[in-house]
Amino acid sequence: MKHLILAILFAVIAQAGMARGVSGTFSSIDGGSLSIEDWRGQPVLVVNTASQCGFTGQYTDLQILYDQYRDQGLVVLAVPSDDFNQELATASEVKEFCELNYDLDLPMTDISNVKGANAHPFYKAVRKESGFEPTWNFNKVLIAPDGSVLATWGSTVKPTSRKIKREIEALLN
Repeated sequence: MKHLILAILFAVIAQAGMARGVSGTFSSIDGGSLSIEDWRGQPVLVVNTASQCGFTGQYTDLQILYDQYRDQGLVVLAVPSDDFNQELATASEVKEFCELNYDLDLPMTDISNVKGANAHPFYKAVRKESGFEPTWNFNKVLIAPDGSVLATWGSTVKPTSRKIKREIEALLN
C-alpha cells in the first residue's frame, strides 16, 4: 500500500512538473489561433517584430533559421507588435509586407502587445518566469521543449548568430 501511495504521489508531482512552463494562445495573422502548447516537445523561438524598424532585416535571418531547422522540430514564431511605434497599422498590411519583402512562411501572430500591463499573456508569463521583457523590437525568447524559458536575447543578436544556433542545436540533438 505504501508503494502504491508513493507511486501515485510521484505521478502527481511529475504531472505537475510537465504542466509548468510558459504558454499562451495568439491570434494568427492568417486567421485562427496559434498556441504555444501545440508545440510542446519542440523548441520555439518567439520574436517580437516590427515592419518599420532598423532591425526589420532580421526577418531574412528568421526565415533562414526556420528553413534550416524546421524539419528537426524548431518553430520560429514572429509576433508583430506596435509597442515601440514601428509596426504597420493592420495585420493584413504586416502580412503583405512580410510576404512581398521577405517571402516569410513561418508562423506569425496578429499584432500583439509584448510589454507592460497590456502585454499578451505569453509575454507576461515569460516576464514572471525569467524576468525578461522586450525592450525593443526583435527581442528573442527561446522556449525549451518542456515549456520553460531557456534563453533570451536582445535586438542586436541576429537570429542566425552562433549563440542562438548553439542553444537550438542542443535542443534538437
